[in-house]
Amino acid sequence: MHTFTLAELAKKLRAKEFSATELTGALLDRIDASQPTLNAFITVTRDSALAQARQADAALAAGKAGPLTGLPLAHKDIFCTQGVKTSCGSKMLDNFVSPYDATVVEKLNAAGMVTLGKTNMDEFAMGSSNETSWYGPVRNPWDTQLVPGGSSGGSAAAVAARIAPIATATDTGGSIRQPASLCGVTGIKPTYGRVSRFGMIAFASSLDQGGLISQSAEDAAMVLEAMSGFDPRDSTSVDAPVPNYVATLDAPLTGLKIGLISEFFGKGLDANVEKLIRDALAVYEKLGAKLVDVKLPALPLSVPTYYVVAPAECSSNLARFDGVRYGYRAQDPKDLMDLYKRSRGEGFGAEVKRRIMVGTYVLSAGYYDAYYLKAQRVRQLINQDFKRAFEQVDVLIGPTAPDVAFGIGAKTDDPIQMYLNDIYTIGANLAGVPGISIPCGFVRDLPVGMQICGPHFAEAKLLNVAHKYQQETDWHRRIPAAYSKEKLS
Repeated sequence: MHTFTLAELAKKLRAKEFSATELTGALLDRIDASQPTLNAFITVTRDSALAQARQADAALAAGKAGPLTGLPLAHKDIFCTQGVKTSCGSKMLDNFVSPYDATVVEKLNAAGMVTLGKTNMDEFAMGSSNETSWYGPVRNPWDTQLVPGGSSGGSAAAVAARIAPIATATDTGGSIRQPASLCGVTGIKPTYGRVSRFGMIAFASSLDQGGLISQSAEDAAMVLEAMSGFDPRDSTSVDAPVPNYVATLDAPLTGLKIGLISEFFGKGLDANVEKLIRDALAVYEKLGAKLVDVKLPALPLSVPTYYVVAPAECSSNLARFDGVRYGYRAQDPKDLMDLYKRSRGEGFGAEVKRRIMVGTYVLSAGYYDAYYLKAQRVRQLINQDFKRAFEQVDVLIGPTAPDVAFGIGAKTDDPIQMYLNDIYTIGANLAGVPGISIPCGFVRDLPVGMQICGPHFAEAKLLNVAHKYQQETDWHRRIPAAYSKEKLS
């Protein structure tokens, strides 16, 4: 059962080839068996998952099932889940059990999906390798000595190892697309405002966006429609109609204009990765697309811009974790100031502290204009570059990451090198445009991802472009050898 895509599982459930309870039980067993080596989950909700599966079977038997009824998924542990620990990968929230569901969780529960558990992640979504989690690093299913990418590395590893067919994720600077690339799966970051952020613990509020990691674009299309839409509880949610993403998956690509970002095909990109991207572009040309060279001159400034804006917002958002209201609380404080200092000092990890300090610095009275205000101005230049590009082309295509997965511990002592791993993904977050990463081959037996970006609210077009490529190739169906068997030892 684990080898089937979500779309295939939906058909087989309705054909009664197996029940939702059987499917859920088999995946829970795979999760348990893989946990010692992958560490992809923080919490496994076995009892509630089986209860949801039994309800789904009853709905299927009664003919009252929707298109997603009985299909299993995992949630990144940044989404609040009622009655279940929501830790954000941090000691600070290790004891936090959410009293409510995030809108994304609420919508997918209402659609009849079965929650298998909560996936591991970089602490408060701050990281590019999933090594900053208080629960230990997640490991890449293709080689467990390597990182899966981050911050949604648990979701990416779970889908790649086929221990969950699909998982929610979040993307602040590439945290869906980069781990999708490093794990050989599909990852979509929708337009900012398309998916509600209510109940999604904030890192950088003007950049964070919920999305999905899946085996295929078709799978992502099925679930993205259900989790998207306006939410009055989220002031950044956009009131715009949600298309039927599945309905347009097979639209022909004849005449599609693909922009090649010249800034992405230069220094720093592994030559073998570039060759695979070029090979994928040749597939699109055969499907009737035309390639156009495009320049985004401000895009190389994405990384320094992001690492001013994101820490500034992180500094503000994480001020609420003070040891008073909820979360970690230092033992036997001497006074209130000691409580604040020790609760934050003991509750946050090194990377989170680093970003809080940087953010507090750039927001301070003497440096606000020099750093934060200037970064916001550069952000607008990047946004304008994207707008001009989409006046010439329908989508932009390039590499998702400059190289394949790297070793655990290889970059932990050099934050700058770690930050540069998101060099191709950050621009889409700063501009708020959607992006998707799909697998397009292997280098040194490790997966490579290709990124496709589109104008605001062009998710349907991105899914269509990704799906047509996946109909021509089978990279998205490759499974790491250690996880290919039905039962894991």
